[in-house]
Amino acid sequence: MKNQFDILDFGAIGDGITDSTAAVQAALDAAADCYGTVLVPPGRYAVGKLRMHGQGVSLVGRSAWSFRSDGASIFELNDPAADCMIDISGAFGGTISGMCLNGKGLGENIHGVKLWWPEYNGGAEEDTPTIDDCRIGRFSGDALHFEHVWCFSVRHSMLHHSGGAGLYIDGWDAFIIDNWFTGNRMGGILGGPVVASITCTGNRVEWNRRGGFILPNGDSYNITGNFFDRSFGPALELGSEKGKVMTATVTGNIFRRSGARREEESFAISEHSSHVWMRNCDGATLAGNSMRVGQNDGGVGVWSPDLGIILENCRYSTVHGNTMFEGAMKENLVVRGENPGCLVEGNTGTIYGK
Repeated sequence: MKNQFDILDFGAIGDGITDSTAAVQAALDAAADCYGTVLVPPGRYAVGKLRMHGQGVSLVGRSAWSFRSDGASIFELNDPAADCMIDISGAFGGTISGMCLNGKGLGENIHGVKLWWPEYNGGAEEDTPTIDDCRIGRFSGDALHFEHVWCFSVRHSMLHHSGGAGLYIDGWDAFIIDNWFTGNRMGGILGGPVVASITCTGNRVEWNRRGGFILPNGDSYNITGNFFDRSFGPALELGSEKGKVMTATVTGNIFRRSGARREEESFAISEHSSHVWMRNCDGATLAGNSMRVGQNDGGVGVWSPDLGIILENCRYSTVHGNTMFEGAMKENLVVRGENPGCLVEGNTGTIYGK
């Protein structure tokens, strides 16, 4: 049985002009019946909304992307009325690999790859999509938008310069490893009503406008060995005024020149100019991280952040062994509210210029 399908055989043309939506969709439909692989040769393919469905379908291109440019196998959005480029709702165990998806800034709130169910466990089984070695960006919405998702992986990909977040999560069970989150307006990762059981390791998170990782509500986070650089807001925000985070470990990360703002701007609240803001966290550990102030590249722009670590209304949590040499402009460690059972010790550092 044939189980590999080249989009060129279905009539796709990679000239960046010809509408290839129907051709690519025909290939995806054929693959859905046989755990198939859809092959995308190098080229720029203009597409509207596509739908992956079935079990174990793979969309595979040749990546070859760099920081500044798309690579070899490129889908470019041509429909400003679409809600996303690729809808993977119901594509259980599907993979998108080696692809560059460019939203070209079209429309309003258009996502790159979208998974959506009306309720949790909406698909009645683990979704388990994998996004691997992709460059996805310049969408008016989120680069990746996973709503009511159950189990997924995002690896070695660049999620960049979108009007929403690099990755929006409402759901649980995730492996987010070795990615590049850069220049997204609503943050590198933005959590929805519930985010649970996620591992974030070895990611570079830089120049995102709202902040680095914003996780307002959920539990069981392992955030280890990431590099947070020049976040315009807290590099890491755990918990919220009304939400709670339980059982989180944040270890071995670098937080550099977080809490930035443009010279003409000011923050509504000072907490936004910080490296880490933990509030309403139960059973959280922040240990063995390094933090330092800084400016924009080239030694220009506002020095930030004002504050290093903020611990607010947490319970039975630990802030231990963090290093903040020139860690903040005003205060390295702010503890306020009621924090029963919390251990705060062994943190060391200096204020910039003092």
